[in-house]
Amino acid sequence: MAILTLVQVVTVIVFNTLATTSANMEGDALYALRRGVEDPDNVLESWDPTLVDPCTWFHVTCDGDNRVTRLDLGNAKLSGSLVPELGKLQRLQYLELYMNNLEGSIPKELGGLKSLVSLDLYHNNLTGSIPPSLSNLSNLKFLRLNSNRLTGRIPRQLTKLGNLKILDVSNNDLCGTIPTSGSFAKFTEESFANNSRLEGPELLGFVRYDLGGECK
Repeated sequence: MAILTLVQVVTVIVFNTLATTSANMEGDALYALRRGVEDPDNVLESWDPTLVDPCTWFHVTCDGDNRVTRLDLGNAKLSGSLVPELGKLQRLQYLELYMNNLEGSIPKELGGLKSLVSLDLYHNNLTGSIPPSLSNLSNLKFLRLNSNRLTGRIPRQLTKLGNLKILDVSNNDLCGTIPTSGSFAKFTEESFANNSRLEGPELLGFVRYDLGGECK
């Protein structure tokens, strides 16, 4: 019985150590976001890096294992840049950063958020291209990147997102042709509206995806 009790104690210690390590890592990732943005209304004031558990911070939701599952910062008047550290939130399901003043590119590291269901970055000032790495988000249902200043082609890899229900990349400066295969077959022109350099929809078997020369 003593041996069994010792094993149980060791198991609890290991579990708690792993949980604390995960919490620390996720807290560091979130605090990197706080450092990367301007926060005029102090909505991130509770994000205290000295606290081990970020689940006590406002606008952060966690599961029973104290792993971050939601980040709700829509319409928070944040400015600045997204940070690659967000890709460390392995159980994040909802990344809600819409209607802010965020600038810069979408980090390719967001493609590592394998649990992500909703990525809402619409109505910001994001630039650069849509990262092809977002095609790794196999659980993604909602991808809303509209009303930014994104450029380049729509990554064809995104068509393999079989669970994608809503796509909106309208009101950007995207170029090239509109993919129509895979999950993209069900999306209407409204998903791609007001991208003056977009051509299409792509006619499978007749029009090459890269037709049209340079596209940046």
